[in-house]
Amino acid sequence: MLEHSEITNEYFSLVSENDHFVVINKRPGINFHSEDGEYGVVVAVEKFLGKKLYSVHRLDKMTSGLLLLAKSSQVAHSLSELFKAQQVQKYYLAIADKKPKKTQGLIKGGMEKSRRSMWKLTRHQDNLAITQFFSYALGEGKRLFIVKPKTGKTHQIRVALKSVGSAICGDPIYATEDAYRYDRGYLHAYQIQFTYEQQVYRFSVEPDIGVEFLAPACQAKLAEVNECEHLQWPKI
Repeated sequence: MLEHSEITNEYFSLVSENDHFVVINKRPGINFHSEDGEYGVVVAVEKFLGKKLYSVHRLDKMTSGLLLLAKSSQVAHSLSELFKAQQVQKYYLAIADKKPKKTQGLIKGGMEKSRRSMWKLTRHQDNLAITQFFSYALGEGKRLFIVKPKTGKTHQIRVALKSVGSAICGDPIYATEDAYRYDRGYLHAYQIQFTYEQQVYRFSVEPDIGVEFLAPACQAKLAEVNECEHLQWPKI
């Protein structure tokens, strides 16, 4: 198994590789799939490793962080089933510049398509999205969010934080009036934990791109929190 390699390029850095899957740290601003003549991150990893890979879950273009890619369709199916069964624990980091209606808790509601590429949260239970979160003041009006999505809906975290009044900094869809002020969209897939073939896997990678993520106040809070699984998460 290759762990925490120094291998890196404009698309990703390699976090871990074994016989079953690859874990990468996706760069922000990179598409998941190839688009408009530009490689997506999956193709970039395939070309680097020289082998076919299979997607298990995905990250939005603006989102950086941990992405799992399977080495066979059988492994992809098994891992996808873990995600569907909510047996994969995922933790994300986000930064917003508006104080939320509540500083921690549970955001729950149906996901419904809105105008353009947007989604919105409804009071219905159709396409239910469940998101747990904590937030911490960083100073200068910024807040760090540590988010645990129980479900895996399109734009789930982005919509959830928008619904409590804290659209993510640099989000080109949900924080359009302020997006230009930031050097990236501030959402990062931080930690992931799951059991596969009776072995427990835990991966963690801190964001290494973004002025706000690298600011001393944010770095100090991440050092204090450390392992997200040990936080007292709001009950569902």
